[in-house]
Amino acid sequence: MRNSSLARLLLKSTRRKFHGIAGNNEVSNWRAALKNDLAIKFPKERKTASIYKVPVKMREVQPDAYVPNIISIGPYHHGDKRLQEMEELKWDFFHRLFGPKKAPDIAVELDHVMNAMEDLEQEARKCYWDEAEQIKKDKFVKIMLVDGCFIVELFRELKQSNFHYCPSVKRWMLPTLRRDLIMLENQIPLFVLQRLFKLTRRSKESTLEELALMFFNPLLKREHSNNPDIPKGIGEMQHFLDLFRLSILPNPKMVTRAAESDMKRSMTELMESGVVVEKSSVNRPPLDVRCDGRWLQIPPLYIDDYKGTLIRNMVAYEQCHSSNCKPADVTSYLFFFDGLINSAHDVELLHHKGVLQHSLGSNKEVAKLVNGLCKEIARDSRESYLHEVVFDINSYCDSSYAKIRARLVHHYFSNWVVGISTFGALIVLYLTVIQTCYGYVKDQPQFDKPFHHHLLDSITLPILHLFTFEKNQEESDEPEFDEPFHYHLLNSIIVPICQLFTLGKNKEKFWHESTDDEYFQTVPHWVLSV
Repeated sequence: MRNSSLARLLLKSTRRKFHGIAGNNEVSNWRAALKNDLAIKFPKERKTASIYKVPVKMREVQPDAYVPNIISIGPYHHGDKRLQEMEELKWDFFHRLFGPKKAPDIAVELDHVMNAMEDLEQEARKCYWDEAEQIKKDKFVKIMLVDGCFIVELFRELKQSNFHYCPSVKRWMLPTLRRDLIMLENQIPLFVLQRLFKLTRRSKESTLEELALMFFNPLLKREHSNNPDIPKGIGEMQHFLDLFRLSILPNPKMVTRAAESDMKRSMTELMESGVVVEKSSVNRPPLDVRCDGRWLQIPPLYIDDYKGTLIRNMVAYEQCHSSNCKPADVTSYLFFFDGLINSAHDVELLHHKGVLQHSLGSNKEVAKLVNGLCKEIARDSRESYLHEVVFDINSYCDSSYAKIRARLVHHYFSNWVVGISTFGALIVLYLTVIQTCYGYVKDQPQFDKPFHHHLLDSITLPILHLFTFEKNQEESDEPEFDEPFHYHLLNSIIVPICQLFTLGKNKEKFWHESTDDEYFQTVPHWVLSV
């Protein structure tokens, strides 16, 4: 018994010892692996990145807005089976540049162009967030060359028809091509395209930037005569999406930046408060919103399915490129418009003002689209170019006059039926007051006119007073006509009532000199002080 107990104790001790050794080995293994990873895996240099994959959260809101429909440009969607049909068209354009039957005015050789692309390979690869690391050098250079030549030749062919049609592209493809080529994940660095454009340049040709803006201009539904200008003085442009984004921003020299508060009121509430919304000149950049007191000027905006794609990709670029893309003006504009539109009625009001046009099924769908554009978007309002606009609007709407006006309009003039009912009630109230005053003074010995005469005067005298006021205002420069219109309007309504109380003393003057200035001397002092 004693020997068996001793054997069991030795066995337990041995197990604990080996277990401790195994545990120490495991600790040593993961520590060694971590140190090895630290020595091998270096952080990627991403300061120069400008072409990103859209974050998952943003993509989930509207997946189709970030995925090309018919063509892939660059490495992100290269090889997608859905997009293989357009690969043949790419090779057709490439053959025009470097094939046996190339244009006679193109003197550059293919080898020279390939060498140039190889020289740009490292710099171009760094423009992609993941550096397209899964693609080998030869394949990456080939993608840059073939896709870039397709874009350059497409622009040149479209320029010959003033960008109305392209013989090599079916009519239905052209709008979809614009949509695909503006997507964030479907970009090539602009310096690569510029190099290809210069190497294959023809004589007397527009710049690549000019051709690109003319190509993408229909996304704004504007005439070609109003093509956006090439952005200047705002740093280097990264790709077509960045170029187009910068072209629609207001002039940076005319903009001040500061922290922006939230847009508190919708279009309906602004109209009720007395804010005057106008369509600004078409010559202004689309994002150039201005405000002067209660006068709000907004450039016209056309919304369709493609415009939603354009805005989503520009916002995605600003969100991903935040360190080098400050400030995020498209995002600020989007949140401003999101504050204006809360319902289909807001869309209808903007439409009547000429600010908003759309080709969607209903105003409700437009409101849903605009409100959905802000989902999963992080807003940075510290350097907003709209801070003055929002501040002026909120300051006016917070004034006592605007609040009272908003309540009156909302409760008593919200639509024409309610407005007519309110006006009728005011007429009844006015006549009731006249009748009450008549009942008070009818027993006076000097009061010998029938009631209908006084009733007629109570209606005609205010109108006569207003006409007299306008005539005298045009013919005279006297200071008494400097009072606001509502001052005279109030007097014109109250004077007939006051005259009923003063009939006994001023009976003769009332009937024969009612349009003279002395007629209003009988108005109580408290009325004149209103």
